[in-house]
Amino acid sequence: MRARATRALRVAMWAVLPGELALVVCLVAGVRIPGAVLLAAEALVVGMLALEAYVMWPLYAARRRAGDTRREAGLAVVRAAVPVALRRLIVHEFRALHSLGLWTVRRRHRIPEGARPFSYTEPQTGIMWAFLFVSVVETVVLALVIPWPLVHAIVLVVDVYGIVIILALHAAAVTRPHLVGADGSLRLRYGALFDLRVPALAIASARVERRFPDGGLVRVDEDGTLDLAVGSQTTVTVELTGPVEFVRPLGRHGSARTLRFHADDPRAVVAALTVPGRAAPPAVPPEGAAPPRPRL
Repeated sequence: MRARATRALRVAMWAVLPGELALVVCLVAGVRIPGAVLLAAEALVVGMLALEAYVMWPLYAARRRAGDTRREAGLAVVRAAVPVALRRLIVHEFRALHSLGLWTVRRRHRIPEGARPFSYTEPQTGIMWAFLFVSVVETVVLALVIPWPLVHAIVLVVDVYGIVIILALHAAAVTRPHLVGADGSLRLRYGALFDLRVPALAIASARVERRFPDGGLVRVDEDGTLDLAVGSQTTVTVELTGPVEFVRPLGRHGSARTLRFHADDPRAVVAALTVPGRAAPPAVPPEGAAPPRPRL
């Protein structure tokens, strides 16, 4: 019974939360919403809160009895009840909006001392500005042709918010570049959607190699090759000494032994990863090989 309630809660979150967020945005923007619409929305929210209490309280109480702190128990309940994809989408949106603020004041996100940043936005910049232009034109056209005041106001607010999100997504990519640390470690990022840290000792080699992989932003082949493409292209290939774990934008986990990603200046990235004098990674013996005999 409680498992069914948990599934119902997840479905309700997918259905109710986006609509409630759009309603809040409209209210903050000053759009007048009829009382019946507000009453129906609040009734849905109250029902979802009641379902949350029914599902989450026993989980929270069990975690507290097991010795967890309030914060640990609360986080455990949220992870159990809220779908991981929904959690990550909400976090991505807030991070993108934060990046828009950083972009406005010409700052970048968390670049440690000694680390070298490498941008990767060149292939997508023109596409993003074209998409932004189309969105602005659509907003203006809809504002002129929709005759109903309420629908006109709601569509206008949602369209303007969509334009802000487009800017925020591009700002996240600009303010969160790839990083090569002072120790030779590599941090691959794509805005707030993807973040992979690779220790220096895990990097076997790096080379400039332009490829045009099929698929979306993050693609993993059967042989363990990760493609992090921008504008459907990659320009740097990094071979690793062993597989590294990563998390996809919507929460799925994966591993890869070869990394292919785009950088606007791929030669500079490869040069930074192959600095002479840096400690080489330990050799990995082939599978099935006998271990070396100790010297007497």
